[in-house]
Amino acid sequence: MDEALLRSLIPSVLTVLVRRGADFAAAEDAVQDALVEALRAGAAAPSPDPRDGAGDTSPTPIGRPGGADPLRDPKGWLIRVAWRRFLDATRADAARRRREDLVEEEPTPGPVPDVDDTLQLYFLCAHPSLTPASAVALTLRAVGGLTTRQIAHAYLVPEATMAQRISRAKRTVSGARLDRPGDVATVLRVLYLVFNEGYSGDIDLSAEAIRLTRQLAARIDHPEVAGLLALMLLHHARRAARTAPDGSLVPLAAQDRGRWDTALIAEGVGILQAALARDRLGEFQAQAAIAALHADAPTAEETDWVQIVEWYDELALLTDNPVARLNRAVAVGEADGPRAGLAALAELDPSLPRHAAVAAYLHERDGDLTTAARLYAEAAHRAPNLAERDHLTRQAARLNALREP
Repeated sequence: MDEALLRSLIPSVLTVLVRRGADFAAAEDAVQDALVEALRAGAAAPSPDPRDGAGDTSPTPIGRPGGADPLRDPKGWLIRVAWRRFLDATRADAARRRREDLVEEEPTPGPVPDVDDTLQLYFLCAHPSLTPASAVALTLRAVGGLTTRQIAHAYLVPEATMAQRISRAKRTVSGARLDRPGDVATVLRVLYLVFNEGYSGDIDLSAEAIRLTRQLAARIDHPEVAGLLALMLLHHARRAARTAPDGSLVPLAAQDRGRWDTALIAEGVGILQAALARDRLGEFQAQAAIAALHADAPTAEETDWVQIVEWYDELALLTDNPVARLNRAVAVGEADGPRAGLAALAELDPSLPRHAAVAAYLHERDGDLTTAARLYAEAAHRAPNLAERDHLTRQAARLNALREP
C-alpha cells in the first residue's frame, strides 16, 4: 500500500463521512482507524512468488469489506472501512434511534462519487475558534493524514499531550458546516506556521507544508495562495546550505549557493511572477519577492538590496509587522550603510525578538566591535533555539578575539 497515496485520500474520505451525517470528531477518528488498517493490511500482504508465473501480478485479496479491494480502489475501500468504524462506534452510543437510522443508511457497494471537499476541510481546520497550535495540529491530522504520534514527534511533545490538543480541536469544530465560505488568510497563516516549524522527529514539516499548499493551490485560484507556495519553495531551495557539516548555522551571505536547489528556485519564481501579474499584491507575494531577489543574486555582494528595501516598504504597508520592519533595517544597512540601518532600527522596540542580533550585526559593520560583541552575547542569551544561540555565541567570541591585543 502506498502510504503517500492513502494520506492524500484522507481529506476526501473524511468529507464523504461528514456529508453522510457523521459528526467531524467521530468521522476523523474512523478515518484514522481505516488508514491504520489499510497500512497494516498492505504490510501483511505477501509479495508475488516468481515461481507462480512471471506474468501473474494480480493483487492478494486482503481485507475486502463488502467486496472492495484496497489495492484496486483505495478510496472506496477507505470510505467503506471508515463508515463501518463509525457505525461500530455509533452502536456503542446511547442514542439507539439515531444509531438504527445510520445503519439503515449504510450505502451499497458501488462507485464512489468523485466529490472533493478538501478545500472546505482546510477552512474547517483553520476555524477562528481554534488557537494557532490547535489549528496546525488538526490540519496535519485531518488534511495531512498524519497520525497523532507523528505530529507529537514533530513537535517534540508527548503523544498524550498532542492527542488532547487534537481532541479539543475536533470538539470545537464538530458542529461547524462544510458548506460555508472560509477565510483564506487564516488557512494560509496556519500553513505558514506549519512550514516555519521546519524539521524535527520523523516528519519534515516544511516539506509537508509545501505538499499541503500545493493541494490548496490546485483547488483555489488565489494570488496569495500562489505567493505562499512560491515563498515556501524559494526558502526550501536554500535548506541544504543553511547548516555546516557539524550542524552549525550558516548565515545567508556565507552560504554555498552552488548547493541551492535551482529547480525549486525556478519553480518558485515562475509561480510568483504569475501571481504578481494579477496585480493583487499581498504579504506572502511581497515576502516571496524578497526571497526571489536573494535567490537571483549569484553572490551575496551582487544582491539588489535597494529593491529589497522597496519590497520591505510594500510589506510594511500591507501588514505593519514589526518583524518585517526589523528585517527592513538590515536591508537598509546593506543598501545605504550601517548607520542608516541603525537609524531605522532605533525606531523599533528593543524587546523585539532578534533585535539585539540585528543591532550587533549593524554595529559590527560600522566598526564598533565592542558594542557588537556585547550585543551578540545578549542576543545569544535570548535566542529561541540552541543552534541560533551557539551561532551568536561564536560571533561574540570571534569579535572578542579580534579586540584582544
